[in-house]
Amino acid sequence: MPVAASAIYLLNLRGDVLINRLYRDDVGGNMVDAFRMHIMQTKELGTCPVRQIGGCSFFYMRISNVYIVIVVSSNANVACAFKFVVEAVALFKSYFGGAFDEDAIRNNFVLIYELLDEIMDFGYPQNLSPEILKLYITQEGVRSPFSSKPSDKPVPNATLQVTGAVGWRREGLVYKKNEVFLDIVESVNLLMSSKGSVLRCDVTGKILMKCFLSGMPDLKLGLNDKIGLEKESQLKSRPAKSGKTIELDDVTFHQCVNLTRFNSEKTVSFVPPDGEFELMKYRITEGVNLPFRVLPTIKELGRTRMEVNVKVKSVFGAKMFALGVVIKIPVPKQTAKTSFQVTSGRAKYQASIDCLVWKIRKFPGQTEPTLSAEVELISTMAEKKSWTRPPIQMEFQVPMFTASGLRVRFLKVWEKSGYNTVEWVRYITKAGSYEIRC
Repeated sequence: MPVAASAIYLLNLRGDVLINRLYRDDVGGNMVDAFRMHIMQTKELGTCPVRQIGGCSFFYMRISNVYIVIVVSSNANVACAFKFVVEAVALFKSYFGGAFDEDAIRNNFVLIYELLDEIMDFGYPQNLSPEILKLYITQEGVRSPFSSKPSDKPVPNATLQVTGAVGWRREGLVYKKNEVFLDIVESVNLLMSSKGSVLRCDVTGKILMKCFLSGMPDLKLGLNDKIGLEKESQLKSRPAKSGKTIELDDVTFHQCVNLTRFNSEKTVSFVPPDGEFELMKYRITEGVNLPFRVLPTIKELGRTRMEVNVKVKSVFGAKMFALGVVIKIPVPKQTAKTSFQVTSGRAKYQASIDCLVWKIRKFPGQTEPTLSAEVELISTMAEKKSWTRPPIQMEFQVPMFTASGLRVRFLKVWEKSGYNTVEWVRYITKAGSYEIRC
C-alpha cells in the first residue's frame, strides 16, 4: 500500500511552519502543535523518525535546518514515505540550484506550493522526476548566490513524456557516433580458514551503462544466467547451448527495464536513459570463482620472535593480471623489528595498523609469489595475553574477470532509423571483504 499522506509540513528548527499542505480532511490543523509538543520539545527528537501520537503517525526527517513532516491517519508504507521525502528534496534542489534550507524555502514558497500540488494528489505520490516536471513547470526558483549550477532548459513534447512510459529519456537526442559502454563490476566477499577451506563466500555485482544513442532506441541484453537460457530454449523449441550458466539472486533493475517482458521472456529489454546509469544489481552465492587463494603460515617462536610465510596464488588465466594488489598481514602490537623477503612486489611494516603490508602493482595470473618475514617482539614483564590473530585482508582489482562467471551473450540495439552502433563491454572484479584466517 502506498503512503496516503494527510498533510505535509516544512518546519524550521524552532518549530515555525514554513510550508504546510493538507491533502485530506481526516486530520486537524493542530497536528503541527502535537509534533512540537510531543516530539520537538522532548529528548526523543532524532531517536526514531516514526512516532505515533493519538490516532496519527508522524514521519519526519531533518534536511539541513528544516524538518519535513508527513502526517498520516492510517496504516501507511513508511519506506514509501521516506522515499518520497528524499525524491522531493532532490526535486526542490534542482529548482533552487542545489540548496535546500530555510532561506531557500522562504524565497521560493510559491514554487514549492505549486510543486507540492503536482507531486502528490490526495495524499498519493505522483511523478517526482525533475526532468519531467521542468517541462511544464518552467518557473525558475530563486537560486543561492553560491550555486554555480546552470539553469536547465525545458525541452519540447512535454505531454508525451508525462503521459508516456518513457519518462527518463527525452526525445530528439542526436549523436554523430552512437556508442554503448557496459561495465560489469563485481565485489567478492570471502572468509577462508587458515587451511584453505571456504567458510563464507558471495559476490555482489552491478551492471553500469553509459549510452550515447540517438533517438529512442530499444536495447536487449542477454546474459548467461540459467533461467534466461532455459526460457530462450523453450521459446525457440530447441535445447539450450552447453556452457556455464549461473543463478542470479536478489536482482534489482533500473526503472527503465521492461519487467513484463522480463517475467515472460526472461530477457532484459529497456529504453535507456541518456548518459550514465546503473542498469541492475545482483548477488551470487554458488559457483564463485575465487581470483586468489592465500596460504598463510605463522609460527610464534617463544615470546620475542615470529615467523610469517604467506603464499598467494592467482587462480585466473595466465593472460590476465590483477592491479593494485595489497595484502595486509596482522602482527602483534608489541612488534619492534621486521625483515622481509618477497618474490614479487614490496613489503613494509605499518605500526599504525599493526600489519605487514605487501603491495604488488601488477599480479599475473597462474603465479605464486611468496612473502617470508621475521618479526621481533618487545619482551614485557606483564603477563602475556594470547594473540587473537586477526584475519589477513586483501585488496585487488582484476580486469576482464568475473568471479561469478557472468558473461554478456549479446547486446542488441534497435532504433527505427537503423543506424549502426558500437558496443563496448568490460568486466572488473574487486575485493569486497576478502579475509583469510591465519
